[in-house]
Amino acid sequence: TDEIMQQEIRPLVAVDIIEQLHRQFAILSGGRGKDGAPIITFPEFAGFSDIPDEDFLNVVTYLTSIPSLEAASIGFIIIIDRRRDKWSAVKASLTRIAGAFPGNLQLVFVLRPSRFIQRAIADIGIKLYRDDFKMKVPIIMLNSVSDLHGYIDKSQLTRELGGTLEYGHSQWIHHRTAIENFAMTVKTTAQMLQTFGTDLAETELPNDVQCTEELLSTHTDHHSKLKDELKLAVKQGATLLTCIREPVTRSANSKLSPDELENVATVERLLAQLDETEKAFDQFWTKHHLKLEQCLQLRHFEHDFREIKLALDNLMEAQAGFADIGDSVSRVEHLLREQKQLEENGQEPLEKAQSLALHGEQLIQNNHYAVDSIRPKCVELRRICDDFTNETKKKYDILGKSLELHKQLDKASQWCEAGIYLLASQAVDKCQSQEGAETALTEIEKFLVTAKEHQLSNPKEFYNQFDMILTPEIKANAQRILKKLEDVQEMFDKRHVSLKKLAAKQTRPVQPVAPHPESSPKRASPKITRPAGVGICTEYHVFFHVCFVELFVSEYCNSPPILRFSHIINELIETERVYVEELQSIIEGYASEMDNPNLVHLIPSALQNKKEILFGNLPEIYEFHNRQIFLKEIENCIENPELLARCFLKRKEDLQIYEKYCQNKPRSEALWRQCGDSSFFQVEFHCRRKLDHKLSLDAYLLKPVQRITKYQLLLKEMLKCSKNSEGTAELEEALATVLDIIKSVNDSMHQIAITGYEGDVSELGKLLMQGSFNVWTDHKKGHNKVKDLARFKPMQRHLFLYTKMLLFCKKREENTDGHEKTASYSFKNSLKMSTVGITENVKGDNKKFEIWYNGREEVYIIQASSVELKNTWISEIRKVLTGQLEACR
Repeated sequence: TDEIMQQEIRPLVAVDIIEQLHRQFAILSGGRGKDGAPIITFPEFAGFSDIPDEDFLNVVTYLTSIPSLEAASIGFIIIIDRRRDKWSAVKASLTRIAGAFPGNLQLVFVLRPSRFIQRAIADIGIKLYRDDFKMKVPIIMLNSVSDLHGYIDKSQLTRELGGTLEYGHSQWIHHRTAIENFAMTVKTTAQMLQTFGTDLAETELPNDVQCTEELLSTHTDHHSKLKDELKLAVKQGATLLTCIREPVTRSANSKLSPDELENVATVERLLAQLDETEKAFDQFWTKHHLKLEQCLQLRHFEHDFREIKLALDNLMEAQAGFADIGDSVSRVEHLLREQKQLEENGQEPLEKAQSLALHGEQLIQNNHYAVDSIRPKCVELRRICDDFTNETKKKYDILGKSLELHKQLDKASQWCEAGIYLLASQAVDKCQSQEGAETALTEIEKFLVTAKEHQLSNPKEFYNQFDMILTPEIKANAQRILKKLEDVQEMFDKRHVSLKKLAAKQTRPVQPVAPHPESSPKRASPKITRPAGVGICTEYHVFFHVCFVELFVSEYCNSPPILRFSHIINELIETERVYVEELQSIIEGYASEMDNPNLVHLIPSALQNKKEILFGNLPEIYEFHNRQIFLKEIENCIENPELLARCFLKRKEDLQIYEKYCQNKPRSEALWRQCGDSSFFQVEFHCRRKLDHKLSLDAYLLKPVQRITKYQLLLKEMLKCSKNSEGTAELEEALATVLDIIKSVNDSMHQIAITGYEGDVSELGKLLMQGSFNVWTDHKKGHNKVKDLARFKPMQRHLFLYTKMLLFCKKREENTDGHEKTASYSFKNSLKMSTVGITENVKGDNKKFEIWYNGREEVYIIQASSVELKNTWISEIRKVLTGQLEACR
């Protein structure tokens, strides 16, 4: 606590009564009695009786407030010097002091008038009027100062009273005003520091570099000015201390009076407080200045991050647009040069990104306060750099493969051309002789030796080797060259056989030989088949781990429909009662006990103040199902079974509370995995023991999920028993309601797993459909080769259809903490439903449909897993578009 700020303000200071003090009708010389009592002297003063009461009271009050509380508590000694005055002056002085002295009196010494008559009158007067003075302390009448020396040591009396105590009234007033001015300076300085500290603590940190620099400069300037004020205050106090100690400094034999020693102590105390205040302020300023500097570092970091991120995004965009793999050797070589240029252009932003990420890591190591803001940006910068590097390597690999492929194709084509030229250049007439045939045969065999160097590999191996870059154009060209190779090889085989025959006829004697038909088996053209893209549509069942329970025994299954219907009603009511009791036991046995102060020590810190996460809206579900609402309505159906379906239809909106419960379930399960092993939930703990629960709490927290599915099973059984009877339509509608709730819950579980969407999905309207599809894009923007590649290889996308928007996401599955896989959906693109069109049939595939945007500037070809799923989506999209059209009309 700041003593200067908290001390009481004295009612009077020297400067307030400076004129009265200068009149010197009362002084505090600094002398003390034998027991340390302060001495106040009333010197001879001609006009003492004429002093206004207010002036007298102010001076005496001020003088009594100067000594320390310890000295003042002993009591003051008053010396009234009236040696040159009359008895009337003595009487007036005693009367005034008795009536107005504010301090605790110990003794009153009166130096009576020295003239004989006045002394005699004083002796008589003091005896007659002693009681009138109303003083409870002794009044000692003294004839001379020598008598006074018998009571008070000379060293404690001024020269006027025959003592040796040095006292200068003007100097005393000067010291008092200086001390009080210094105290006020200390207080004012402390207030300024406190005000500045409060302003600093309440200052909001700016969000840009310039404002942060200006704020840092302003605060630094203000701090420098306050430090100057502090230095001046310390200098003032040191000067004052030197002045008070001046007599001791001047003469080694001099001693300070007790009052002067108290003045020294006061000034030293004020200096010490000023030093403590300065240290506390410096400590606070150091922290604040560090935070401002770190804020400036952060703003510079964020500014640099935005600039570098923009450069990297442009670089990645340029790289993404660089998708052509070339259709010839020259084109591929040109693309490689462009890729090399792009890589060189990217070196500078990549180096800056790495440098900035390193700078961010240094800020984190230096205990920067914004670690949570800096670290993700460092990760993002390094991720983009790695993505660019990996993508560049991938593109080099693809272009390298493409270059190798086209070189092989070119070599094969050149070999074919050379072979055709060789066959064409062999004159038939020259081959009729043995020598000519052998020469031609040698040329062919020599040429065929080069086939392994120039021909393509096995077609199947060839397609496997270059599958990643086989566009339809490249594939068609490869098939053309393979066919050409096959034809040229066949031509060489025939020519080889013929030339061998001619060479053989010349070397053997002529014999009648039956002609043998020659056959040159043709190679079958390789059939290249490409597996069609398969759309994967998996249903997302995260929490519906429902154990199937046999509802009815064999006797029941063979019962008449009416009896079976009654059994189902009874089963529903009995299980509903058990369900309500289980909900109540969870809430009262666990949730309420978590608020028990006697059990706080058993609850792990990770679970503190997170009861609503663990239990979700279970209390709300319990309130709906308890005996006053849903259970009571179901029980009323015992006599009127036909009313059961209406119960579900009536409570259609209320049953939506299960959607909220299931959406919270992942958070609840994560918290249970973290805290489920704590002693609060163990079997030996009195909650579980008192409830007689055979299973742990997490099994009971799954009951609401199981319950909504139980309704589905029971309603299905009821429909089996009441086909083509009265109330069937309502039962079907009730079942549809429950199924719709389950679908809504299922869809909502998908929706909360969407990541990367910057908007608020709650503003997109109702979630109507969701599912996984194969998606091709066919945009007017971009290179034709990019479109062809996109058509050949579909993207796997998970679509979310809202009334206002269609979202395209990429499904990802990750293992968490050794538990089952959890799906997430990374946002990729969105289309406003108010601006889309739909083409219901796509030529060549009855499972495809188109969604186009901005007059077919962007076209998305979507392939469902089945025709039925496609029709369902088309129907739902058509409803949205029709509703929008009607709303416009």
